[in-house]
Amino acid sequence: MTKKELLKQEILDKTKEYYELVHKPQQEKKFDVATSRVNYAGKVFDEKEMQYLVDSSLDFWLTYGDYSKKFEKKLSEYLNVRWSFLVNSGSSANLLAFYTLTSPLLKERQIKRGDEVITVAAAFPTTVTPIVQYGAVPVFVDMELTHFNIDTTQLELALSPKTKAIMIAHSLGNPFNLKDVKAFCDKHNLWLIEDNCDALGTIYDGKPTGTWGDIGTSSFYPPHHMTMGEGGATYTDNPLLKKIILSMRDWGRDCWCESGVDNTCGSRFSQSHGSLPKGYDHKYVYGHFGFNLKVSDMQAAIGVAQLEKFPDFVEKRKENFNKLYNGLKDLENLILVEAQPLSDPSWFGFMITLKDGVAFTRNEVSEFLENNRIQTRNLFAGNIIRHPLFESMVKNEDYKVIGDLPNTDKIMNDSFWIGLYPGMGDDAIDYMILKIREFCA
Repeated sequence: MTKKELLKQEILDKTKEYYELVHKPQQEKKFDVATSRVNYAGKVFDEKEMQYLVDSSLDFWLTYGDYSKKFEKKLSEYLNVRWSFLVNSGSSANLLAFYTLTSPLLKERQIKRGDEVITVAAAFPTTVTPIVQYGAVPVFVDMELTHFNIDTTQLELALSPKTKAIMIAHSLGNPFNLKDVKAFCDKHNLWLIEDNCDALGTIYDGKPTGTWGDIGTSSFYPPHHMTMGEGGATYTDNPLLKKIILSMRDWGRDCWCESGVDNTCGSRFSQSHGSLPKGYDHKYVYGHFGFNLKVSDMQAAIGVAQLEKFPDFVEKRKENFNKLYNGLKDLENLILVEAQPLSDPSWFGFMITLKDGVAFTRNEVSEFLENNRIQTRNLFAGNIIRHPLFESMVKNEDYKVIGDLPNTDKIMNDSFWIGLYPGMGDDAIDYMILKIREFCA
């Protein structure tokens, strides 16, 4: 080994030693019923994440690089999809996915301002935000209260001559009825964006969620199924969408050269574009109003290590879900989420809803649990159209609603969820069951 290689190996060995001294005791800390807090989520890692991160930092290639390429390849293999593109967050992944469908290259299927996109109001804001920001019209349909996903019986009611797409998330890892939604999209020639940020690893009818539609998205924020700190991904099997995604992610450029590479096409100074002078440098030709959404290679390095552990993460989430379900299923005043038929969910959280007429409120349950050191979360916005950001929006112009969304309001008022991430041991799961049963009693 050269002196450089020996020094690098020494640094990586010391990194492992530091992990074992500082972080490993925290990772392996035993749950204490009297003092421990049960967070709804958390990062699970070992020395590999730290070593890959340090390895990347020593190379000092600060933007998209070798670890990014490796992660995209491994994620595509895991999902059995042709192309994955790393971005800086799950929200950016949704932004990129939606704006891809606004490209003029899509001709008559291009989403234009004023076109309509079917979605749900019981959502994380950034599933809806790109629709509004572009000037398209979100059309909100209600949820169902068994699997806590879109009520597919309302899709035909939401359809109009302006409908171009459906953009919805799989709730807390539980997939929506993909067969019905996909059949509806195919019937009416609509795009389908699957917000897969809470469902990476979920299988529906033998196929991963995120790969049924035209574009899927993932988030790698620390609470999610795997993490790289910040980060996300957009993926597709469609060659034209792949071309647009790559352009939109990287400033809107026409050129597909990787960072630090020039003239991949061999025609950098000999092409004609728009009304630019012939031979204008192709590296600085722009076909879209794009963004810069790339991730750093150091973040990708963490993701590579996380992806190696990912199948075990998924199995642990399923295991924890089953323990919670079996420990609470006999409580008559609670509705527990059921897995979508044909699915094998990679659960993000455990959804609980109060039955109508119970003698307590959701906030009373949540406050009790929080006071007993158990984190709770609502299903994100609950009903996004009731939030201040919609006060300046004009109904039936800026957005549309199918019916009164009674189930969405039920979720807003009476639903919450608790965690089941892989870092939770049996003691933490048992403690949550104990406290929920104690309150309901």
